[in-house]
Amino acid sequence: MTREEALKLIQEKVKTKNLVKHMIAVEACMRKLAERLGEDPEMWGLAGLLHDIDYEVTKDKPEEHAKIGAEWLHEMGLPEEIVNAVRRHAGRDEKPVEPMDIALYAADPLTGLIVASALMHPSRSLKGMDRDFVLRRFREKRFAAGANREQIKECERLGLSLEEFIDICLEAMKEVSDALGL
Repeated sequence: MTREEALKLIQEKVKTKNLVKHMIAVEACMRKLAERLGEDPEMWGLAGLLHDIDYEVTKDKPEEHAKIGAEWLHEMGLPEEIVNAVRRHAGRDEKPVEPMDIALYAADPLTGLIVASALMHPSRSLKGMDRDFVLRRFREKRFAAGANREQIKECERLGLSLEEFIDICLEAMKEVSDALGL
């Protein structure tokens, strides 16, 4: 599946603009992480782009989230690495095992934290933000409380410090800031 085909699939399955932006943010992070870790940016990017493909169908049944999306992607013939990463990113039935799984599991909440940080930054954009600004928000437990800090810290399983991980994802999201509206 190409990125264009994935975007077409997202247009069919996802109607919430902010969810699409989130998926694009995670895609950007996954591509940068793949480059940094010597992995395939196209494959990792697709996993990031498609990870919440079933969210609108499962939002009232969170225990089903990622399972249905993984089934859809499997039926479409996507590589098992992507299917597994999508299924495991929810972290419920199957824990992240492979580097792609771990990266997706950790990047998913970090993108939310970065977006929330940007919205409260004086510039109200990603362009003026740096790692220290995001780290200060990370340490504020009540700020963006839905961004699971322990899940974000799983980046250490990839051999990345929290600081490096934030740098990589912040840089990636800045590169797609127009698409994110930030």
